[in-house]
Amino acid sequence: MKTFCAILALCSAFLLFGTPTFAQDKAADPAAAVTAAPAAAPAAAPAAAPGPTPNKGDTAWMMVSTVLVILMTVPGLALFYGGMVRAKNTLSVLMQVYVVFSMCIVLWAIYGYTLAFGSAGTFIGGLEKLFLLGITPDSVSATFSKGVVIPEYVFFAFQATFAGITPALIVGAFAERMRFSAVLLFILIWFTFSYLPMAHMVWYWDGPDAITDAASLEKVTAAAGFLWAKGALDFAGGTVVHINAGIAGLIGAYLVGKRVGYGKEPMTPHSLTLTMVGAALLWVGWFGFNAGSNLEATGTATLALVNTLLATAAAAVSWMVFEWLIKGKPSMLGAASGSVAGLVAITPACGFVGPMGGIIIGLSAGVVCLWGVNGLKRLLGADDALDVFGVHAVGGILGSILTGVFVSPELGGTGVYDYVANKVADFDMATQVIAQSWAVGVALVWSGVVALIAYKIVDAMVGLRVPEEVEREGLDINEHGEKAYHL
Repeated sequence: MKTFCAILALCSAFLLFGTPTFAQDKAADPAAAVTAAPAAAPAAAPAAAPGPTPNKGDTAWMMVSTVLVILMTVPGLALFYGGMVRAKNTLSVLMQVYVVFSMCIVLWAIYGYTLAFGSAGTFIGGLEKLFLLGITPDSVSATFSKGVVIPEYVFFAFQATFAGITPALIVGAFAERMRFSAVLLFILIWFTFSYLPMAHMVWYWDGPDAITDAASLEKVTAAAGFLWAKGALDFAGGTVVHINAGIAGLIGAYLVGKRVGYGKEPMTPHSLTLTMVGAALLWVGWFGFNAGSNLEATGTATLALVNTLLATAAAAVSWMVFEWLIKGKPSMLGAASGSVAGLVAITPACGFVGPMGGIIIGLSAGVVCLWGVNGLKRLLGADDALDVFGVHAVGGILGSILTGVFVSPELGGTGVYDYVANKVADFDMATQVIAQSWAVGVALVWSGVVALIAYKIVDAMVGLRVPEEVEREGLDINEHGEKAYHL
């Protein structure tokens, strides 16, 4: 109960740190009124030109994509993680994913959406849409095409699923030893001060209709998020989701400490069947995650879908082959982990690179992330239980940098669109890779610092870790009074 009150108090304090201001209606302000000559009839105001209306096909596709991302989180991510822990901790991991996703969806509606997408700002948005103020079924959001919009509610819901799955990814790093209350309090802080700023920095801009000439482009760039203004490309969340969550997970693995018996006792997955089912659901749901990020049912959405298919398959094969060569046997866990690595790496690139570029990214991800969960993990010395850093951060870094390479039209990519000239711009690979590197660096530093502070706050308030006897007996029965299995 004390923990719940602490969470509620922290959330309330955040909501009250500022009050949204609204433009005053000049017609209601006597000082702003203009008195007309008595004999002159008021001139009729010209009728406003109707704005663009959403296309039913785009709206339907975005609704389906939103549901697909929910599928990849609960049950997909929950089962993928749940199968990899020991049986005595299965329920705790399922519970953490389920509740973290649910909590962040609510926080997104209360204040998350407005801080990420509410208004202009270099690092964070404003409070104009606090509690979804002003959003109606008739409200619209921009897409990536001029004159094309979608209902704002479907954009809100789609982005809510991203805000829900990203913090849920982190729990795999400190699985099997962190207090449930500490998990929730940490996520509340990290979501507010890391996820929301990163989403705003990478994805916020005024939309293509605001760009008509060089001057308007300069104005849009000045009002956009910091990394969008730098020219960083992130189609579906390589930085916002995967690097952001991955580095937070690594910091947590260090601060929470290693599991009791780590390196001395076997800690093998209790059910690779669940893990395989979870990985398959992740793959299916990821088509909504990636292709839905186009915001329209167009050819670019189909490109993102094809790349998601190809890169994932390529990564599953490359991880399996190299594991076979190194360890002498191919494993189901390796194939499943490889597919997730491919999904992660293609996420920032899926709508920008050609199919052959997607395959190369997938093949590279399988090998690099295999090293990330083996060689790199040993070098780092952290007990990242479910390899959140080795798969998500490493895969996200790889995919983000390679996006800057394979977006090149000469390598089959789409190039970078110029909304002033309304055509693909001349491409400079070095400039684009530098922009991608900016995004990677900011994500690592920003999330790492926020995570470090958040873990310290939580440790001081409720304590990060369960007692040793609780950990040995299992979190399921001690933290939740239930068991995943009754054998």
